[in-house]
Amino acid sequence: MKTLKDAKVGDTVTVVRLHGEGPVKRRIMDMGITKGVEILVRKVAPLGDPMELSVRGYELSVRKADAEMIEIS
Repeated sequence: MKTLKDAKVGDTVTVVRLHGEGPVKRRIMDMGITKGVEILVRKVAPLGDPMELSVRGYELSVRKADAEMIEIS
């Protein structure tokens, strides 16, 4: 299983599935990350956390812990 945490800068990936429970999953979905959405990994901070993503036409920063819950292809 490949997660968003494994994606490299410049990769465009598609969300396959969201893992997690309750409020955590809801927060990720509220940010616009849902099944079938394309995500471009724009930048990663020097120490690796957070990641800057382009999702649905806007920029979003996500922690690695949250990125690990997003399964991609």
